[in-house]
Amino acid sequence: MSTPTPDGEGRGPGPGPGPGPVVLAVGTDALLIELGSGEETEAFHAEVLRRRSAGELPGVREVVPGARTVLLDGIARETAGLARELASWPVPPPLRATGPAVEIPVVYDGPDLDDVARAWGVAAAEVAALHSGTEFRVAFCGFAPGFGYLTGLPDHLHLPRRATPRTRVPAGAVALAGPYTGVYPRPSPGGWQLIGRTPDPAALWDPDREPPALLVPGARVRFVEAATDTGMGTGTGTDTGMDKGAGSGSASGAQA
Repeated sequence: MSTPTPDGEGRGPGPGPGPGPVVLAVGTDALLIELGSGEETEAFHAEVLRRRSAGELPGVREVVPGARTVLLDGIARETAGLARELASWPVPPPLRATGPAVEIPVVYDGPDLDDVARAWGVAAAEVAALHSGTEFRVAFCGFAPGFGYLTGLPDHLHLPRRATPRTRVPAGAVALAGPYTGVYPRPSPGGWQLIGRTPDPAALWDPDREPPALLVPGARVRFVEAATDTGMGTGTGTDTGMDKGAGSGSASGAQA
């Protein structure tokens, strides 16, 4: 996919008090909508899905939300006109899920736990209490099937990614980066701070379930501290390979 260009750019009122979304053409059949905050992005993404389900947004093959962007790809219509429409949309605030929170058990024994504790200025045991005492919400999904970007930690607990990503993070790893918490649904490279593991990562993505993803945008999530005698399954066996080493490679694909 080519780099976004100003062709077909539009700017609209947006869902909040800011200047509104900026709509950029990406190649000939995609539009990238840039928003001013995570909450504005969540609201705009929800409005895209609502209009698409209602048949008001025909000819869009794929909708991909990000931290501050929403990408509309495979557009089978003239994009400049659509860009102007998108920029002028009135967007209501996002709906908050009101059902029960998804509960994810976590063994807080990750290789970066001590580093996170030092950065937070607390004892390692308190990292578990602070993290499990927070209610999270799935802002958006990406990187890998079943991987949700969860928000909820206060600003003073936000952390940078590791300077050197690991070449392999095991399935089930519970990790922090920036404002987000995530749980790796399968082994992959990754640069997030690993604070624990969930014993049943296969539950994060089940193709025989509807929806397949346990974590869907808008869902409430709570982490529950679990006993330390449970292994971390991958669906085909047990994988407890969360060592402190960092590989020399970098994470591929989306940043996680």
